[in-house]
Amino acid sequence: MCNEDVSQVTEIDQEVFPTMWPPANYKRELGTRLAHYIVAHEIITATGGTEATVTDEGQYIAGFAGFWMMADEAHITNIAVRQSHHRRGIGELLLISMIDLALELGAHLITLEVRASNTAAQGLYHKYGLNQLHIRPGYYTDNKENALVLATEDITSAAFQQRLKRLKKAHARRWR
Repeated sequence: MCNEDVSQVTEIDQEVFPTMWPPANYKRELGTRLAHYIVAHEIITATGGTEATVTDEGQYIAGFAGFWMMADEAHITNIAVRQSHHRRGIGELLLISMIDLALELGAHLITLEVRASNTAAQGLYHKYGLNQLHIRPGYYTDNKENALVLATEDITSAAFQQRLKRLKKAHARRWR
């Protein structure tokens, strides 16, 4: 993600999340060495179809994701996809890309919070080995909804790597 992406990322954030970060926060995040953000761009193919690719800068943004890297932990702060682009594998592509980037940066653990009511996201996270550690009561400020705190096992372990490789292949077969 680059400064030019902030307005589109803010649009997506406002559309997807009930409580939005102000635009200045994303600009500040880009200047924080602990923060790492990526965006997924929609690409129109020669056959008229569409697909998504994840990069760090670009044009029309279909979704974005970010995490903070602290010691050997990547804490995912958000994964969001425009509602018009749901059910196209973009959220999963963003999660895969977050895991790959976390590995590149030396992470051994991935953590995140997810709304207790967001069962679709929970299903994706469980698929990729994020399991519930505990609950943060009243975590979300808009409605005091609980957050589930999820974490992976060691993402460098042979078992996690094998699972990730299998899931990446399945995603590529389905969406490309």
